[in-house]
Amino acid sequence: METEELASRSIQTQNKRFYLDVKQNARGRFIKIAEVTPGGHKNRLTLSMPIACEFRNLLCDFIEHYSTLGPSNPDALPVKLPLKTERITRENKRYFLDLKENQRGRFLRVRYVTFNCFYGRPTNPPQIALPAQGMVEFRDALTALIDEFAQDGADAPELPPSHVIGSHRSKMFFLDVGHNQRGVFMRVTEQTRHYRSAVTIPEKFWEEFADFFKTTSDQMEDYYHQIGRERTKDDSPVKREEPDEVTQQ
Repeated sequence: METEELASRSIQTQNKRFYLDVKQNARGRFIKIAEVTPGGHKNRLTLSMPIACEFRNLLCDFIEHYSTLGPSNPDALPVKLPLKTERITRENKRYFLDLKENQRGRFLRVRYVTFNCFYGRPTNPPQIALPAQGMVEFRDALTALIDEFAQDGADAPELPPSHVIGSHRSKMFFLDVGHNQRGVFMRVTEQTRHYRSAVTIPEKFWEEFADFFKTTSDQMEDYYHQIGRERTKDDSPVKREEPDEVTQQ
């Protein structure tokens, strides 16, 4: 099935124009966002319908937060830390939303991070920068498209949400449940600062994995007891303190 365009909206905010196009292919419906700068350069971002709905909801939060901010202070610029930040983790995808501020004003940067699997270093991520003054108009245009074209999946059963284990200071594991023509699966992505790798586990093996982890975890309690150490929350074993010997009189 070739990609078919179902609808399109456009908004003009400051000196930028944004196009929101609803498209459809064999994988389903999605929204493609294009940011066109005054020089004609285009930045593009693609959102599946479920991600577009979550993005729309977060956009409402950013609009509310932006309304509580006072006027910009040119003397305090540049501001390095975001004024507000959120992340969408869904369908094995990572979108980062940051409300930032520079000499041109406040804006919402939406970024989808991809990695070069061979070198393990971030490549230029697809991203858009939406001026804060245009967030309401952008949300309204996005909501109109979602209300019109996302109804088919409104009553579809939801897969379990994604989950993150670990810390960005060391290592993180992303657990994402998805489905394709072969069935339901879980994709476990291991990510550090320098590399990323992933493994896909079909649903029929989940129970066996769960039983193995539970049994092995119980056995590790006996292991640490035998070597005289205790398991801590950060999985760093500490030496068990032995009681002082009592001297007999």
